[in-house]
Amino acid sequence: MKQIMSVLMKRKDRGSMKEWKKPGESRAEEVKEIREEIDEEVKSKGRFAVFKEIIRRIFSIQADTASHEEIRNRIVSGGQVTGTNLTIMVCAILIASVGLNTNSTAVIIGAMLISPLMGSILAIGYGTVSADADMVEKHLTGFIFQILFSLITSTIYFFLSPQKEATDELLARTTPGVFDIIIAIAGGVAGIIGQTRADKANNIIPGVAIATALMPPLCTCGYAIANGRWRMLAGAAYLFLINCYFIYFSSCVVLSLLEIPKVRTLTDRQWKKLRFKMIRNSVIIALPSILFAANFIHTLN
Repeated sequence: MKQIMSVLMKRKDRGSMKEWKKPGESRAEEVKEIREEIDEEVKSKGRFAVFKEIIRRIFSIQADTASHEEIRNRIVSGGQVTGTNLTIMVCAILIASVGLNTNSTAVIIGAMLISPLMGSILAIGYGTVSADADMVEKHLTGFIFQILFSLITSTIYFFLSPQKEATDELLARTTPGVFDIIIAIAGGVAGIIGQTRADKANNIIPGVAIATALMPPLCTCGYAIANGRWRMLAGAAYLFLINCYFIYFSSCVVLSLLEIPKVRTLTDRQWKKLRFKMIRNSVIIALPSILFAANFIHTLN
């Protein structure tokens, strides 16, 4: 794309925008000459370089990006724990718990849409990429508080609920697999892009909230604790961990590509160490789901 534009600009230098032709040159001759010049550019720089540039421009995420200041303000606001976000989270916990308890998919989707948990994860990711240790600590502490608060509230609900039988919706949150990792990664990428777009009004965040489903597995943990079902607790907690970590991981990747301003400068060695830790953690967290998937396929065969 850049090579094509450079050829056209060379033609432009010969005259005005409306007079790209040489004197006495027909339209067909002009097009032929432009093609020959483009072919020369491709030969000199390589077809792969031209193809890579075209792909990079097609999938560019920087063309419609908000200012760095606005991005930071949005993410920090979304990661706030107290105030309206805490009130909304209480509502999301109760709605998700009732939906899981009554086996109502529509009610569970409603809880996913209003849950503020993703905001904290994106804020932690932003703090990591911007090398802001204070921001990471603040929002990680807030996120842990949200998790504990959700667990306590949902445990109390399920302990008091007369409906003790595990519904299909509850059981569906106890068998995580490789597909959940793919969904979490794609959801994290879409979610952070939605937060960083210049157009704040978009339908990306609600879709990501439904796809990644952070609140339902957390409330399923509350059900398992209330009823002493520890194997179910392990499965639901692992699903929640997968969703949280890979949303965080993918958001860090996107924010790095957007070249978010750094609060402090890290050496190349420190960045390499950080990247190594993230990749190592990704492998460790993903490994059990891969083993579960392999065992499931072996069982089917």
